[in-house]
Amino acid sequence: MGPSESPTGHPENQEGRPKRLARRPRTRLCLLKGCEQRFHPRQVSQRYCSEGCQKSARKWSRWKAQQRYRTTKAGRQKRNGQSRCYRERVRSRKPPEPEAVDEGARVITKNFFRGLLRPARLLREIRARTAKSLATLLLAGVPACAGAGPRARAALETGARLSLDILIHRLVLAYIQPV
Repeated sequence: MGPSESPTGHPENQEGRPKRLARRPRTRLCLLKGCEQRFHPRQVSQRYCSEGCQKSARKWSRWKAQQRYRTTKAGRQKRNGQSRCYRERVRSRKPPEPEAVDEGARVITKNFFRGLLRPARLLREIRARTAKSLATLLLAGVPACAGAGPRARAALETGARLSLDILIHRLVLAYIQPV
């Protein structure tokens, strides 16, 4: 018995049908939390938009598996053993030997602080500024109570000059007297 004269699966009989184009999967959202970008998957099973997202997801997956393992009895025992070994290693470490310094000792010359010194007249001004009481600084702009006499603020210093730079902390360099 030979082949039939009109096979239906023969290519000559299939020319009338249009060829189907390969379908691409529709756009998806990246499954990595925080990314969630739309992307066209190159493969049917692709879940992440890029290699970076895939690596991050794998890293998170390993971390999560480790957390799950550590909640089991065997995981807790292993972790306690690791901690014990680490503590023993730290105890058995030798203290580092002090290194010999090859350089000569540094010497601070007499003129080293010269640029940081202040003249004595400026120091007198700083000392005068700090002699004011805290009440004077805080209540300088507050009016006296209604109905109070003109001398209601007599307890506060009235002659002191109020300067806002007292309240603003600046770098005050020390005054060093030459010996």
